[in-house]
Amino acid sequence: MPLHKDDPRTIGGYRIVDRLGAGGMGVVYRARSRSGREVALKVVHAQYAEDGVFRARFRQEIEAVRKVSGAFTAPVVDADAEAARPWMATQYVPGRSLADRIREGGPIRGAEVRLVALGLVEALRDIHRAGVVHRDLKPANVLMADDGPRVIDFGISRAAENHNTLTETGQMIGTPPFMSPEQFVDARSVGPASDVFSLGALLAYSITGRGPFDADSPYLTAYRVVHNEPVLEGVARPLRTVLERCLAKEAKDRPGLDELAPEFAAVLPEPADDDPPTMTLRLGALQTGAKTDPGIATDRTTSTTTGSGRRGRRRRMRPLWAAVGTVCALSLGLLGYMRFGPGFSDDSPATGFDAYAGADSPRWGALPAGWKPWQTTVSEDAESGVKKAPGTDGDQTPFCGADQGAVYCGGSALLPERIDGATGKTLWRADIAPEGIPADQYLSAILGVDDDVVLAQMIVNDKSGWTKEQFVVALDSGTGTMIWSQKVNKDSPGSVYAAGTVLLQEGDGRSVTARSAADGEQLWKMSLPAKHLCSPIAKDDRLYVECVTEKEDSDATQFFVVDPTDGSARLLTSPAGSGTFVGTDEGLLVFVEPDTDQTAISGDATYSRIVRVDPDTGEREVTKLTEKYQGLEVLAHGTLYFSTSSGKVSAVSPRTGILVWEKRTTLEAPGEVVLDDSGRTVYLASGSGRVAALDAAAGTALWESSARAEVLGSGNLSVVLINKGAVVVATADGTVFTLDPAHPDRTPVSG
Repeated sequence: MPLHKDDPRTIGGYRIVDRLGAGGMGVVYRARSRSGREVALKVVHAQYAEDGVFRARFRQEIEAVRKVSGAFTAPVVDADAEAARPWMATQYVPGRSLADRIREGGPIRGAEVRLVALGLVEALRDIHRAGVVHRDLKPANVLMADDGPRVIDFGISRAAENHNTLTETGQMIGTPPFMSPEQFVDARSVGPASDVFSLGALLAYSITGRGPFDADSPYLTAYRVVHNEPVLEGVARPLRTVLERCLAKEAKDRPGLDELAPEFAAVLPEPADDDPPTMTLRLGALQTGAKTDPGIATDRTTSTTTGSGRRGRRRRMRPLWAAVGTVCALSLGLLGYMRFGPGFSDDSPATGFDAYAGADSPRWGALPAGWKPWQTTVSEDAESGVKKAPGTDGDQTPFCGADQGAVYCGGSALLPERIDGATGKTLWRADIAPEGIPADQYLSAILGVDDDVVLAQMIVNDKSGWTKEQFVVALDSGTGTMIWSQKVNKDSPGSVYAAGTVLLQEGDGRSVTARSAADGEQLWKMSLPAKHLCSPIAKDDRLYVECVTEKEDSDATQFFVVDPTDGSARLLTSPAGSGTFVGTDEGLLVFVEPDTDQTAISGDATYSRIVRVDPDTGEREVTKLTEKYQGLEVLAHGTLYFSTSSGKVSAVSPRTGILVWEKRTTLEAPGEVVLDDSGRTVYLASGSGRVAALDAAAGTALWESSARAEVLGSGNLSVVLINKGAVVVATADGTVFTLDPAHPDRTPVSG
């Protein structure tokens, strides 16, 4: 993978060559030492470097890998857990992961099954002899070298004799399709037998292309792991017997690794030189005339059926977690609901997830006319305007908005464009590229839509990344042609739109100007206080200006409530100081005040108080939160929501500070919470494009979708939009897709 422009060029004396991948915890680079030795260098994300738990987990990973040294693991070469951004260098193993191997070439077969099975047994034996339990053995953590598999990523492993986990009480970490029952029920009891269970699930998936507990959501997968017998259709009987023992519910009933090695060797003999080649299993069918694979069952007379009924559906290959590839956290409360709540048996509907009540449920609004589930990218050819997207080697993180059945997107190295909300077709791309400026030096962002006018801001940078110029542009929503444009002060923090008015800083930046969205005509101008840095704000179709003093030893603020009709402004003498303005509730302005010490430790912003301010008198009501909340903050439909990087969502009353509900999702690093137009459903999306829907009143999990992004962009956050009754998501890698919230599992078509 090519390097991003913000990637470091050297770390710890190692020269960075290219990217190998990125995950929730960090980025992995291919690097070279001064002597020319190649290593895989893992660097913790900057936002987690100050998080004590993440740093401890990374330190634990280094210690775990250093304990292990074997032919089927990648040993540590160098590390610095105390660096500003902790890093670890391991032996570089040329070769793709087992997950990529299966995704690109189909399930493994023949001698490859033997090589993987016995190689992983040997790797786990070395790991367990070092007193370490891996706890996250899955295809993505197995590299396929020429001489056999290598087990990597000990990020959530722990020493077998150490019973103190780094996770919060009642929280389990792993990847649901490959987790053992004890990882869901009692994480503190996890031992070497848990890795044996994961090995059985991994091999079943590798041979058939689907897991033994496959389900349409992580919640159902977890339930099946704990309660259901494994589905091993497609695995030949001798090997199936061995895998059934590996997948026993009780840890004591699983074989040890010393038993497994000879059993695998017996049921997976090495092929003779004169054996005809085996054929890769695809869609459950063996090609006629191929030699029987010892790992693949051949008694499948209906293996290619796609007819109706449960049996036909089960035979379709849907490797859900191969696409998701997520590290998730599931609470004990969720598990208790799955164990005792309704709707989780194979013979009854999933009534616990009322998203699948269907389109007739009053929860879901009507979809746009002609709508179908679609998926596209912001770089697709447009039907008019600039047809080809500008070329760039960097990220194309989109900044999008939705209005009246259309989706409008800008982004890094992108020109504003319109995507049809019903079909996913790119209808136009605006021809407003700054002349002579390469694409990776500009970006565009959608400010809003006013009737038939789309408002966007363009930022042009110099070669070093500093802002060179900014301007606001108004485009015809039907054609993308420019109606008017206005230059903005290059140091302005941004322009905003509300109720037909664009508020922007022009000239020397010492004033804000209001212009008509329709024609750009100046409506009024407001002077800004001297020696302050000011930002216009638009919330709930109202305009505000917040100014912070330039003095280094002061965080004093001035907060103005602006009348959009004439620009008259009312200065509040007692706003929330260092608080973040989140909107209005019952006519009062609502701020949340951060706990700066806790934020510095955790990485996620941490809030301890709510301040409500009367916009007429400046009178303050200060409410201490019943507990400190972290993450991205959103005030919507009378409730204050916090979403953390770990996927937890908290709903809090902005009037009392009391927790209404709290829910842990399995989403990794989700963006802000978004509510539908009715305020009944909460949505949020992860950097990989996974979407979660929760009931806004009770926090009940409605559904979670699979990943859609091809790669994780450097921004890593996804934006959720409500397009009439449809949900639209734009991910950091430039993927844009839509979901029917009543049927989120519908297969998308290309836009």
